[in-house]
Amino acid sequence: MARRGTPGRGKGKGADRAADKGAAPQGRQGSGRGGRAEREAVSRPVGGGVAELVPDRERPHGWTLLIDDAPQSHVDLDDPTHLAFAYQRRLGHIIDLAAPPLQPLHVLHLGGGAFTLARYTAATRPRSTQQIVELDAPLVQFVRDHLPLDPQARVRVRTADAREGLGRFPDGWADLVIADVFGGARTPAHLTSVEFLGEVRRVLKPGGRYAANLADGPPLAHLRGQVATAAAVFPELALAADPVVWRGRRFGNAVLLASALPLPVAEFTRRVAGDPHPGRVEHGRALTDFTGGAAVVTDAAAKPSPAPPPSVFENP
Repeated sequence: MARRGTPGRGKGKGADRAADKGAAPQGRQGSGRGGRAEREAVSRPVGGGVAELVPDRERPHGWTLLIDDAPQSHVDLDDPTHLAFAYQRRLGHIIDLAAPPLQPLHVLHLGGGAFTLARYTAATRPRSTQQIVELDAPLVQFVRDHLPLDPQARVRVRTADAREGLGRFPDGWADLVIADVFGGARTPAHLTSVEFLGEVRRVLKPGGRYAANLADGPPLAHLRGQVATAAAVFPELALAADPVVWRGRRFGNAVLLASALPLPVAEFTRRVAGDPHPGRVEHGRALTDFTGGAAVVTDAAAKPSPAPPPSVFENP
């Protein structure tokens, strides 16, 4: 989910500000200035609304996926290692640090979008085995039609609810589970609970890692609760976000990283700080203090993440 300044237009999935312009597949073409071919947006009704692929005017094969004018994902078919949204770059760092370079991984993606992170993993870690669980079957077909996956990539897409699909995986299957699931601009309630995270840990290998894209704004009650809930399941945590989000000054994205074993916090911190749109990573005592005694979220009390204020998604 992208906020003002991201590729695409309108409101989006979360509230992340991308450092790069641009955004979107191969659609219809028309004549531009001087006879230059100009790509045009393509759209189709899907389960979550109207999906649209908008061409990135700065990248010849770049596209942004929007649903009901909300930017969801950006893909560059020529360069799948290009991650346009800052929160996706942070998730890319987690993929990079999950194992030595080029070592294949077993990755489970909860939420599909335009398969951006699966494409990134396939490009940076050939021979990885990946599974995507995405509820919206028409969206999956729309993306496949216009942004086809590399046939050499070992990526399988399952149409199912994220938690239901997670429950079908065997114990200890995944090196990495990535959750980036939004219904509109909110994370569904049943993906915020300690029971859900217990299933995530079951599916992870003993040294596996969990990464999640979270979104919240002042007073950050949802984010504090999500950190407290993750701490009840995983002993090692780190959280990356923009400084203005940490200070509770605006709605935005935060990327949670969790594991049963120590995390590469120093290197993750360095990469997040060196991003074109720098962020800050907290862990250990500072992250515990951040929760402020927030309660662990259970299925019985779970709520969706808060709706972003309309001003977050206004075009500049």
